[in-house]
Amino acid sequence: MLQPRVLILRAPGTNCDLETAYAFEMAGAKAQRVHINRLVDHPQWLAEFQMLCIPGGFSYGDDVAAGRILAIQIEHHLAEQLAEFKARDKLILGICNGFQVLIKSGVLLTRDPVEGPPATLTWNDSGRYEDRWVRLRVRGSKSVFLRGIESMELPVAHAEGKFVTRDAAVLEHLEAAGQLVLRYGGSRDSVGPTPYPENPNGSMADTAGVCDPTGRVLGLMPHPERYLAATHHPRWTRGEGHDPGDGWQVFRNAVEYFRS
Repeated sequence: MLQPRVLILRAPGTNCDLETAYAFEMAGAKAQRVHINRLVDHPQWLAEFQMLCIPGGFSYGDDVAAGRILAIQIEHHLAEQLAEFKARDKLILGICNGFQVLIKSGVLLTRDPVEGPPATLTWNDSGRYEDRWVRLRVRGSKSVFLRGIESMELPVAHAEGKFVTRDAAVLEHLEAAGQLVLRYGGSRDSVGPTPYPENPNGSMADTAGVCDPTGRVLGLMPHPERYLAATHHPRWTRGEGHDPGDGWQVFRNAVEYFRS
């Protein structure tokens, strides 16, 4: 397949869909932005795509909780279609608000019928919206989207980005399974938890991104679509930016998955 197709799912309040579509197209995919109401009316459309991406923004204004309303729509109207989508070896990416949606809908981590969700994303320890650039390190190569990447520098922009698990056993399981694939803090030699502001929200185990057991579903809080070129870097005039930007490889890996 020469040009995989990606569905960029948007909702009222989504504001990163255009940048995300551009990032995928820059990497070689064909992107189409689709409103959630249209997809609920035509769920069969999913079968026409190889990738699904839920971009950043504030779906439904985060009025109930970040990503919660869109997650409920997906869970109640598209669960069957998404299960089939995943079963056919396709890719799903959730960025920032999209990560919150994937977690709260059960698409990324399976909800236990008795215990409930294994993890969630809640308010930053700082108690405020964090808008800053952070250094990241990749742990292992389980995620399709992160293959070949060791570290990145990307911006975050969220108020509810703290990754917490239901209990210590869940965190240990995710760690052992290699699903905590992206961490805050750029040094692989660092010992102990990464302090604020390098870890901008207080996430358990410095978690910035999580994948499902297959590695084909990824949710991450940083915004790879916001660093595609040297001039996107806040210190590019000092020579710290580069082409392509660190985020480009995330999208390129997704495209290459269907060309290998």
